[in-house]
Amino acid sequence: MNMVMRICFCVALTMSMGLATCADDEVKLYNNPVAKWSLPDPSVIKAADNYFYLYATEDTHNVPIYRSKDLVTWRYAGTAFTDATRPMDFVPNGAIWAPDINYINGQYVLYYSKSEWGKTWECGIGVAVSDRPNGGFHDAHKMFISSEVGIENCIDPFFIQDDGHNYLFWGSFHDIYGVELTEDGLAFKEGAEPTKIAGGLIEATCIVKHQNYYYLIGSAGTCCEGANSTYRLVMARSRNLFGPYVDREGRSAIGDNFSPLLNASPQVYGPGHCSEFIQDDAGQTWILYHGFQADDVDAGRVIYLDKVTWGNDGWPQIQGMRPSTEAEAPLFGEAAGVTSPLSVTPDTEYLILSTEADGMYRIEAPDHETFSWQLFNVDGCMMGNGMARNTAVVDASGFGKGMFVIKVNGPNGVQCKKLVKI
Repeated sequence: MNMVMRICFCVALTMSMGLATCADDEVKLYNNPVAKWSLPDPSVIKAADNYFYLYATEDTHNVPIYRSKDLVTWRYAGTAFTDATRPMDFVPNGAIWAPDINYINGQYVLYYSKSEWGKTWECGIGVAVSDRPNGGFHDAHKMFISSEVGIENCIDPFFIQDDGHNYLFWGSFHDIYGVELTEDGLAFKEGAEPTKIAGGLIEATCIVKHQNYYYLIGSAGTCCEGANSTYRLVMARSRNLFGPYVDREGRSAIGDNFSPLLNASPQVYGPGHCSEFIQDDAGQTWILYHGFQADDVDAGRVIYLDKVTWGNDGWPQIQGMRPSTEAEAPLFGEAAGVTSPLSVTPDTEYLILSTEADGMYRIEAPDHETFSWQLFNVDGCMMGNGMARNTAVVDASGFGKGMFVIKVNGPNGVQCKKLVKI
């Protein structure tokens, strides 16, 4: 293990995600994958509450949302939509793929793909908004579909702000395009036309500005064939947002020339479709992406975390161009020399979440704790109770309308939440 070289003795190991603290220098390690659930095509944002929120393609119905304080330990936090708010105005039988979460003009804006496998002219991109990062998205509507803009396979949206303007990029193996958006980010700017910036080698566009360059990162190969997946991250760069993008040898990305960033390893098949680049409190850069575990392919496309550094030539790099198995963890709060209480204290909150079923609620406990719960009506009469470990479902469906209170009691104390059943 690499800690032998550090002459460091690990004295603590969390139950959930393999964080370890080394006694001599307080270096913390993490183990990949950081989330062993199928969460393809991750997009991440740091919200006003100082949590990171991760959105993924809906292997969990209505777009799963997970949250974390440290990019390593992730907890389920709900879904972006419900069956009532789910976008249905285009591709009604399609799935929601590759969400891209952003904060624009005081609201959370979620771009998403709507598609059925193989129907590359009927798919398209939509948008929805919310005032909070952990769900409640509404006003979902179509932005465009492939046949309307004459571009095949319009999926995998990516939003970027540059010089005070909003832009959306998209595409999947039928060229990559971008266009300027309105100030609120909800539509094409009047008169704006899509512009091609790369060829059909890639999908899952991510553009990062670093110093004087824009780095176009995409995923090439096959994403979803388990051990046979050839997915990998590749890159090109330009001095202008709309190109021309070139690889390390100066060859055009429109001509499908890209340089490698991340390849498969014996432990990880098909790593790709990365999130935005994220910074920790120490200014280090991180990237989340999905891949298949070689020892548990059936788990699906799970989430990996790796640090990105910048070479002397300015290009981003990931050590060894392979997913790590164990590495030093991101730094937050006191570990980074800053005051950030939410980043350094454990996430001990009990999450009390609505479900698709009317009057049914889900309690998520931290660290797989055992807890008790009670359900009270507005008069303080107990309507139900139970014990659970990790997750519980509370059924208030048979008690009519009105206000209820769920009380949770566990190792981290007591927590209550008011619920209004309409």
